[in-house]
Amino acid sequence: MTAQETDASGPRDPLSHEAPTFPVGAGRDAPSPIDYTPAQQEFRAEIRDWLAANAPDEMRGVEVPRAPVPELDARIRRWADTLTEARYMCVAWPTEYGGRGLSGVEVSIMNEEFGRADVPRLTRGMGESLVGPAVITHATEEQKSRILPPIISGEHDYCQGFSEPEAGSDLASLRTTGVVDGDELVINGQKVWTSGFWKANRIFLLCRTNPDAPKHRGISYVLTSVEDNGVEFRPITRMTGKALFSETFFTDTRASLDDVIGGLDNGWRVAMTTLGSERGGSATTQHVAFLRQFWRLVDEVRKRGLIDDVRVREQLAWAYSQVETIRFTGLGLVADLASGGTGRGAGNGSTSKIRWSEYQRRMTEIAMDLLGPDALVVGEDYDLGHWQEEFLVTRSHTIWGGTAEVQRNIVAERVLGLPKDPAPGGAR
Repeated sequence: MTAQETDASGPRDPLSHEAPTFPVGAGRDAPSPIDYTPAQQEFRAEIRDWLAANAPDEMRGVEVPRAPVPELDARIRRWADTLTEARYMCVAWPTEYGGRGLSGVEVSIMNEEFGRADVPRLTRGMGESLVGPAVITHATEEQKSRILPPIISGEHDYCQGFSEPEAGSDLASLRTTGVVDGDELVINGQKVWTSGFWKANRIFLLCRTNPDAPKHRGISYVLTSVEDNGVEFRPITRMTGKALFSETFFTDTRASLDDVIGGLDNGWRVAMTTLGSERGGSATTQHVAFLRQFWRLVDEVRKRGLIDDVRVREQLAWAYSQVETIRFTGLGLVADLASGGTGRGAGNGSTSKIRWSEYQRRMTEIAMDLLGPDALVVGEDYDLGHWQEEFLVTRSHTIWGGTAEVQRNIVAERVLGLPKDPAPGGAR
């Protein structure tokens, strides 16, 4: 029970009162399973005070859109500039590379405080979370000094070129080639499921630079421009009617050998750094968005006069308990970090992915059910409501980033020590 769930007369029904500005379970006085150090508590106060003085009203309650929203672009740019000036971009990067060197605990604290202030904690996207860690871990000092500053400033915006039509879960089977020509690579091939293509001016990709090497070797991790460089994006329209992904075609695309990270033919280990960041990066903070979504649904239920319906309350109780499970799992990772661990225990990334992706699918199914017939009505030009779009978007969450089935195999084999599934057609 948290301070937000009680009053002088004792416990209150958390669904009977107006949703708090910051969600129940993560409020100002909520107890925590973590004993934060005085330095960490001081850092929380610093973030809270800075946000109180600098968070603009025009960004309160704004959710960063998945696709271009022209009326939000200027506001988001202004807020991003403010965060950059205050050195609140790329905060987990080491200070010598322009970051603040924040620990996992401090990043979690920062995200919670931005959630409390109800303003988006903007980042530099894939450049910050995926390219940056790979460059910092594997690049030369010259590459770091040249590649990292434009990410922090927002000059370089990256999209990802990993998956291919026949190389998704088995990424090492990729066929895109890179042939050395003087001091450049000439890249030809195709990628798919390129997210963020509509705003990117650069791409990080994997290509095969040694066709005679075993498939996990002979692969290089390359950065290059997408502008006037033989890169063609063909948007893939999703069920929502929006094109957030694309097919990507490379035709004699040029990349400098100076932008090969980790050296030629050594890209697989660099890619593993990127994939580790992709799958585990938000485990300690994603509950903030889930709680905000939960209270949005509670508001919808209240407006429809369904708040006292026992069946509805059971569904909401299930959703809330799942979000709290996700929150405490994340706090467990933070506690591990706080005690000197890595937060990357066996199976953590896989179990987190299974839990949140399956929760979000079920949560939006509940929302659509509660909307009743309204769930079937769309606006002019296929204009979807919030819950309709969330329902369609979450259909893919148990597929991308590693399917739920693959993640369960990882847990079974690497954590529980169970034998691998037999090959198709093989003996059982």
